[in-house]
Amino acid sequence: MTNDTENQRQEPEAAFKLCVRCQTFKPLAEFASRSGRAAGRRRRRGTCRTCRLQERKPELAQRPEKAGEEPAEPTEQASKPKRRRRKRSKGKKPAAPLIVVPAPEKTGKKPVANSQDASALRPTRQGFIRMRGKTDSGRTYYQEIDPEFAKILVRENAAFVLNRHTIRRIYSNKEFRRLILTRDRYTCHFCGRYGDTIDHLLPRAKGGHTTPVNCVCACNECNQSKADRDLDEFTQSLLNAPRIDPDLEP
Repeated sequence: MTNDTENQRQEPEAAFKLCVRCQTFKPLAEFASRSGRAAGRRRRRGTCRTCRLQERKPELAQRPEKAGEEPAEPTEQASKPKRRRRKRSKGKKPAAPLIVVPAPEKTGKKPVANSQDASALRPTRQGFIRMRGKTDSGRTYYQEIDPEFAKILVRENAAFVLNRHTIRRIYSNKEFRRLILTRDRYTCHFCGRYGDTIDHLLPRAKGGHTTPVNCVCACNECNQSKADRDLDEFTQSLLNAPRIDPDLEP
């Protein structure tokens, strides 16, 4: 019985193929060609076109074939399903703005409780304090400074403490200049006239630093005449300077 069944399923001719679903020998034209890696000259799919059409559209399935009649070839429209075309937009949609959130700095140390507490700073084994900041162009920099200088920057509101070994400068050069001029309303600290320069109350030559506490707005004339003198010495020179009556000027 098994041999008879195998003989019936044997392919009678090379131009015919056995359908996996209906178990009927049909011409090779009834089978779609394989694509992809399985593609070949005589490589066909295992299911005939009629059975594939019945699987996709059962309501349009053809009537059962009578014995001795060859199966009718399906039309091209029935065998090939319609493909939907994607509608292309005429113009590209504007991309959403990219919002970059800066990641918190990873210094490897626990942050201190109070960022303005200069007493929390401890020098490293090499004896210095790490200082981080940014330039006017936005680039970050790293510098090793003296512990006493680091404590002065924190006390005078020019930096804050990240951890016990690191501080960070708050302002860049342009931001610091804008801060001082705006704070003093572009008014000279010494004569009260319009000023657009920055002067150090304690000169840098005598140990002063560029901090919001030690810097004030000054006019160009007062800034040049003060030079590297102390505040008291320069104020005394202004009091002793001869006054000129504006009515006597030519």
